[in-house]
Amino acid sequence: MNPQLSGILFAFAAFVAWGFLPAYWKQLQAVTPLEILCHRVVWSCVFLSLIITYQKRWTEVRDVLGTTSNLKKLSLSGLLIGCNWFVYIWAVNTGHVVETSLGYYINPMVNVLIGFVLLGERFNRWQMLAVLCAFAGVVYSLSAYGDLPLFALTLAFSFAFYGYARKKIPVAPIPGLLIETVVLLVPALVYIFYRQLENESLFLRQPGLSLWLIGAGAATSLPLLWFAAAAKKLQLSTIGILQYIAPSIAFVLGVFVYREAFDWHSLNTFALIWCGVVIYCTDSVIRNRKPCPA
Repeated sequence: MNPQLSGILFAFAAFVAWGFLPAYWKQLQAVTPLEILCHRVVWSCVFLSLIITYQKRWTEVRDVLGTTSNLKKLSLSGLLIGCNWFVYIWAVNTGHVVETSLGYYINPMVNVLIGFVLLGERFNRWQMLAVLCAFAGVVYSLSAYGDLPLFALTLAFSFAFYGYARKKIPVAPIPGLLIETVVLLVPALVYIFYRQLENESLFLRQPGLSLWLIGAGAATSLPLLWFAAAAKKLQLSTIGILQYIAPSIAFVLGVFVYREAFDWHSLNTFALIWCGVVIYCTDSVIRNRKPCPA
């Protein structure tokens, strides 16, 4: 298959899977968000270990474990992605799917802001305008409702800082994610066993629910594998545009399937964010199409 086409198919599969992820967590509403997170960590470790075994990549994992500096950095990034996962599950299962989509619309512009503040990267005028549109959307939400969209902002900033942390670590995605989840594995197992001992968990008591919890490992890891495959084949600008498939699906789910509240104030907030998205995507495409200097 043509590498460009296969890359687009991998990216499409990844972002569609992430877009429909709220529907997966909705199957687990009888389980507390923290317990779902712990199962997600445990079964992700199992699933990733199987993948690394199949790909014969344990040498990479051992090399990382033998490097103290990278191990410390992966521990930090593991805490960041764990926070992101927990807030996402909590938001979805408390009826804030639309707000999660807002967070992932904002995320690329937060990346630009972090690059400016922490990496010394320079804004061009279109990036500045995109960030200002996103900021205006958040300010409008604050003025309209009297509070900040905390789920959206937490998701946007935690994932952006996770990306910043991973950018600094010379480790491949799959071995890196395994180590990040291993960092969270012990507390996750302790909490799961505690819930079992206190008879507060439905795991192993309801077979269907137990399968959904076990499947969280594949639901977490497979889209990442597809994304990693796409990233090798596609330009950054192409991935930058395709990434909006996921929050768009989540938005449709939240408004039309789960019937979450969406009034004129919400529409105005999203309109400002969407303006920023259009500006950001257009600028990315134009900059990536410019010919390289001879």
